[in-house]
Amino acid sequence: MDPNLQREWSFNDFEIGKPLGKGKFGRVYVAREVKTKFVVALKVIYKEQLEKYKLHHQLRREVEIQISLKHPNILRLYGWFHDSERVVLILEYAYNGELYKELSKRHHFSEKEAATYILSLTEALAYCHEKHVIHRDIKPENLLLDHEGRLKIADFGWSVQSKMKRQTMCGTLDYLAPEMVENKGHDYAVDNWTLGILCYEFLYGAPPFEAESQIDTFQRIKNVDLIFPPSPIVSSDAKNLIKRLLVKDSSRRLSLQKIMEHPWIIKNANCIGDCT
Repeated sequence: MDPNLQREWSFNDFEIGKPLGKGKFGRVYVAREVKTKFVVALKVIYKEQLEKYKLHHQLRREVEIQISLKHPNILRLYGWFHDSERVVLILEYAYNGELYKELSKRHHFSEKEAATYILSLTEALAYCHEKHVIHRDIKPENLLLDHEGRLKIADFGWSVQSKMKRQTMCGTLDYLAPEMVENKGHDYAVDNWTLGILCYEFLYGAPPFEAESQIDTFQRIKNVDLIFPPSPIVSSDAKNLIKRLLVKDSSRRLSLQKIMEHPWIIKNANCIGDCT
């Protein structure tokens, strides 16, 4: 299968394997293209669900954005097809699955692993932002690992391509920036905020503003109520990076370029896979 080939696909082109996951609107399966034996993931979305939740526009936008992105840390969308009941996205297969599962199993990552993941994410987001794409929903469940352990941003369901500030509140509560919580206009800097949240979560095992109730979480985000627990022991450089990203004034958050140049990243991040 030539990933760059534009053609009409159907279920007959694939041998369908085991399910990889189940979402609200459908399932994901590992599959093999019949002619070339090229392994992919098929995300099967039911039209009935798209109808019910009025998600046609969102899915179209997701497909248009993801199919145009070609970066080693972004999951490729090779193409799509549909029949009377389903829409199917043909995606790159990430052999090692969700980063979330790995984090849950191990509770937290080492500083070297965390820095490597943050650098990969920063490079992918810099590429997205150059193309005027704001992701708006970076979280461990939306990050996959390929067979080499390289991180891939996988879900572009809340992404938007825009040069203007946006108003829609979207994404996942623990990862929302203060401007989204307060329903103010937001821009690319919401992704920079999320990098701070993830850096904290990778090192401590939970997002920083987690609370008993939704209201309490909202409040902690608004106040940037940032507390570093004593355990595990985390370096002052890592805390410095987190503090410079979790800043309420979005214009004062560390830029993606400055993240890449941060001492903690330079000291700890390793190259995974093809590092040219």
